[in-house]
Amino acid sequence: MRRNAVSLVLVAVTLAVALPGAAGPTACLLTLAGHSLPVSSVAVTPDGKRVVSGSLDKTIRVWNLDTGACTQVLPGHKGSLGAVAVTPDGTKILSGSYDKTVKIWDLAAGTCLSTLTGHTGVVLALAVTPDGSKAVSASYDQTLRVWDLATGACLQTLTGHVDCVPTVALTPDGKQIISGSYDQSIKIWDLATGACQKTLTGHTGAVLAVAVTPDGKTLVSGSYDQTIKLWDLHTGACLKTLTGHTAQVYALAVAPDGTRLVSGSYDQSIKIWDLATGACLKTITGHTAQINAVAITPDGTRLLSASSDKTVKIWSLFAYAHTQTLTGHAGAVTAVAVSPDGTRVVSGSADWTLKVWNLSTGACLHTLFGHADQVNAVAVTPDGTRAVSGSSDKTLKIWNLASGACLRTLSGHTGPIQAVALTPDGTRALSASADNTLKLWNLSSGACLKTLLGHTDSVYAVAITPDGARAVSGSWDDTLRVWDLTAGTCLGVLTGHSDGVQAVAVTPDGARVLSGSFDKSIRVWDLTRGQYLQTLAGHTGGVLALAVTPDSKRAVSASADKTLKVWDLATGLCLQTLTGHTDAVTALALTPDGTHALSGSADHSLKLWDLAAPP
Repeated sequence: MRRNAVSLVLVAVTLAVALPGAAGPTACLLTLAGHSLPVSSVAVTPDGKRVVSGSLDKTIRVWNLDTGACTQVLPGHKGSLGAVAVTPDGTKILSGSYDKTVKIWDLAAGTCLSTLTGHTGVVLALAVTPDGSKAVSASYDQTLRVWDLATGACLQTLTGHVDCVPTVALTPDGKQIISGSYDQSIKIWDLATGACQKTLTGHTGAVLAVAVTPDGKTLVSGSYDQTIKLWDLHTGACLKTLTGHTAQVYALAVAPDGTRLVSGSYDQSIKIWDLATGACLKTITGHTAQINAVAITPDGTRLLSASSDKTVKIWSLFAYAHTQTLTGHAGAVTAVAVSPDGTRVVSGSADWTLKVWNLSTGACLHTLFGHADQVNAVAVTPDGTRAVSGSSDKTLKIWNLASGACLRTLSGHTGPIQAVALTPDGTRALSASADNTLKLWNLSSGACLKTLLGHTDSVYAVAITPDGARAVSGSWDDTLRVWDLTAGTCLGVLTGHSDGVQAVAVTPDGARVLSGSFDKSIRVWDLTRGQYLQTLAGHTGGVLALAVTPDSKRAVSASADKTLKVWDLATGLCLQTLTGHTDAVTALALTPDGTHALSGSADHSLKLWDLAAPP
């Protein structure tokens, strides 16, 4: 089956470096202390500069997100705070209280603009429509109310729940209200008419938190039953149940990119979940009492948690503390490799050149000219002295990395060269081509030693076993082939993918091979027996590149869905999803010590990720 190639336009390389001593994933950056009683709620302003917290001490506090300084204290409620929210334009705060009122505040001045009355019970939750014209409040009185924020008028009262309503959310388009109740149900309401469209049941305890993904397709609920459920918002079907908390789940927030979920619990922990797989990526501890609320900054880099320990904590979700931009390529970066000593990076581009970079400083050491078309593949010899590149001009070139000189050009393929791998002793190169063949070359003489025939479509991926005896290739004919490099014969054909194979990798222990496909899956195979072992599922786009850590315990995958994923090869679980690229991730390499991954993307960037810190 023929696939559309990924189109890349890359004019600069951005290197995101995790500096020594920088905050690791989920490091606590700041603790905001000042409230005299438990903090019940927290919100972030749309510009990501301020935090608003509400407390049982009857006050609202406004904090500088970067410094942690408290810039305002807003008294006025006669009861404890149950909820806070910020309008989308960032000019107003809404607060809901045990005094049964909702107050609207001018954020800049810190003054109360109006008080909305009507509830006959504690106001426990608030949500504001995306256009900022309306707010929805949820109350202990078993109702929700829709308010006109300009006039303060109550437009509708929504009845139907038969117990306290502690949580409310709005869909991203502002057309539907989601409410959760102590009656163990979730209700979906039409905002315009106030009609209840659906009632979702399944939790065995009170529904304490609800959230909606940014695409408006998935509803998430947290419950007294200690579980989190994912629901199809359109059909109302329960998609997944996430377990792991050891007490009731009080708080939920979805990352802006829709890939991760954050939950807070009475068990004093915060958990980060992969929404695609349902895997728990990380458990964060640090609070000394239950977590009442969580929020994520608009840029997705920081997490805020509010606790009954009277504090708000700010956590770093990423370790990428410094960014350099390396300019030089005038076209797409289509290939990347790291030298064995980890000091240099070699990149290949659609501008027909290769560049050699100093990994520490980001300086371009050499630009290698000579190819007459796009460079699709690059590998560095084990001694670090040479690079081998493959191009759409149908040739391979061998380069001296110290001088940048082209040592030799290897010709023979009748189609673009898409991948290249080197034998562990550095004496031979194996190239994969759109002419459906692989060729084995002697790097000293430049002679073609063998041509491997068998694939019926373009060969896009190749890897060589650590002992140099076998090779594995992946093709757009949807298969992998295992080859004897001495005899040049095909030892076996691995089938199972339902679309073209774009990436292969062999574990450093030589026991397994991984394949990535346009069918969005990664398959793990027993290389000795040629048997399928497991599928790693989670990507929502084709898998374009793969790499395995030196200890053979983890794999890293790059995908057209704009993410990288780190996998535990023993369990098949996704340990972490790395987000940050804004387009397909098309190239991938690991540093020799396995502590960093280098990814190239169609978003015009090359990023360096810290894999040493646990997810």
